[in-house]
Amino acid sequence: MNAISSTQAWVNKVIVKYNICPFARREVERGSIRYVDDHSVNVEAVLETLSEEWRYLDENPATETTLLILSETCSDFESFLDCVYLANHLLQMNRYEGVYQLAHFHPDYCFEGDPEDAASNYSNRSPYPTLHIIRESSMERAIAAHPDVDAIPERNIEFLNKKGSPFFADLLASCMLSK
Repeated sequence: MNAISSTQAWVNKVIVKYNICPFARREVERGSIRYVDDHSVNVEAVLETLSEEWRYLDENPATETTLLILSETCSDFESFLDCVYLANHLLQMNRYEGVYQLAHFHPDYCFEGDPEDAASNYSNRSPYPTLHIIRESSMERAIAAHPDVDAIPERNIEFLNKKGSPFFADLLASCMLSK
């Protein structure tokens, strides 16, 4: 199974099905998510692809968001965090701060201060290292329309802990196998 299919399965089987991100379902149903598998083997090339994706989104307003999948680089979580730092710096340097924001996901995602096996980490665990480019204006509208956006992380942690790490580890593994 390729990185795009695995990531689409993860979005559908985890993020949408379990409402981890209450804003994702609408975009899945609209078909407005762009999935890009970046085969770059170094961070410099990833950052160039990221810049290309900002330009793509500028020119294609019907595409709401891009999931930039790093299938060939940043497999180590610490190197991925370094890449995220550089990506956010590039966003600022290119004057896209306030236009786009970046969310990030990784197979080994671990929130600072949490044990590696904490179920809560699965809110940000994905089949491949992934940079999610989000339109700020769309996010602002979605947040304004949501009845209690501040409760989302708390609800996710409670739900993830209830289901447990083994459940989500199996579910994430199934995304790599499903067609």
